[in-house]
Amino acid sequence: MKIAILSRGKNLYSTRRLVEAARDRGHAVRILDTTHFSIHVEQEGPDLFYRGKGLSHYDAVIPRIGASITFFGCSVVRQFEQMGVFTLNSSHAISVSRDKLRSLQILSRHDIGIPTSAFVRDRRDVLPAIERVGGAPVVLKLLEGTQGLGVILADREDMAAAIIETLHSTRQNVLVQKFVAESAGRDVRAFVVGDRVVAAMRRRAAGQEFRSNVHRGGSTEALELDEEYERAAVRAAQILGLRVAGVDLLEAADGPKVMEVNSSPGLEGIEAATKVDVAGAIVELIEDQVLFPEIDLRQRLTLRSGYGIAEFLVDEKSPLAGKTVAETGLRAHDVLILSIDRNGVAIPSPKGAREILAGDKLLCFGKHLTMRGLVPKQARRKRRTPESTLPPPAAGA
Repeated sequence: MKIAILSRGKNLYSTRRLVEAARDRGHAVRILDTTHFSIHVEQEGPDLFYRGKGLSHYDAVIPRIGASITFFGCSVVRQFEQMGVFTLNSSHAISVSRDKLRSLQILSRHDIGIPTSAFVRDRRDVLPAIERVGGAPVVLKLLEGTQGLGVILADREDMAAAIIETLHSTRQNVLVQKFVAESAGRDVRAFVVGDRVVAAMRRRAAGQEFRSNVHRGGSTEALELDEEYERAAVRAAQILGLRVAGVDLLEAADGPKVMEVNSSPGLEGIEAATKVDVAGAIVELIEDQVLFPEIDLRQRLTLRSGYGIAEFLVDEKSPLAGKTVAETGLRAHDVLILSIDRNGVAIPSPKGAREILAGDKLLCFGKHLTMRGLVPKQARRKRRTPESTLPPPAAGA
């Protein structure tokens, strides 16, 4: 394959390791500075120019988009997508993950632990918002800060209110977040590649510093994640649509709390701490994805009027509860169960002998008329369409 790495720093550890890993597996690699692209938009002819010259063909792109060029970098990645080139992380997923509030809003719909958070603009709403997240101390975060920059711990409510008011006066957007005291000075970085965590480490802050980022002088140690933490990390990355992500989790008393999901996680700290070839795992994922690209089932399977994809919860009153897939008779009524989500664990392509339980969430393709009768009445009344960038069902999300 011919792979392009979008990076402004060819000597950065992460960029060099990705180049090494790709070449070791027999691929041709070129590093392209994201800022040197020119986007050409024309009917039936999306194109890219690099340093003023037409861009040659690439099979895959690895975006390493810095926070300072998120908008332009995502535009370049989007253009590659329109040209039919596989991109490791999509432009939309990158832009969503860069916005701390937006990503938390999306995660909040799902059964994933997150720190209680608030976002306000009116100064009169600041103190009530602090109270709603549990009171001082609170963590204040700039929505687009990176590497621990723009993260402040406020010990008192009046101090927090003063800091927020000051930041608002400089046109900064601030997130107010509950301080997880039991995880003070440490967090977990889980490196997700595809549908698994390939490496994980615990980061500890230096001295009195409460931020555990390596760039702030923190130390690291390899970590074997338990099932609950691994599931939270993988699920968070999948919900935001990221194939590769660094998921930061707090170790709270009631389980993992997803603090942030990074679309361009650094490799140096995680590889040094764990001795895992993370770069090689990324290149291996690209090989699989280019060979078997993801398919949007909602677009491909809606071939006839009245057919489509539906997801619904099986409650105690459902005629499906307690029956096997075969006993439901759905196949005879043009409905195919693609997967069952049971307590956050996906069961893809369930066999006929698989029993359906109350509380299961079914992902089905088939006739709308049949599936409409299976949706609980309460769910029909409360149906919403929240923003989500879940990958297509075929990806196993």
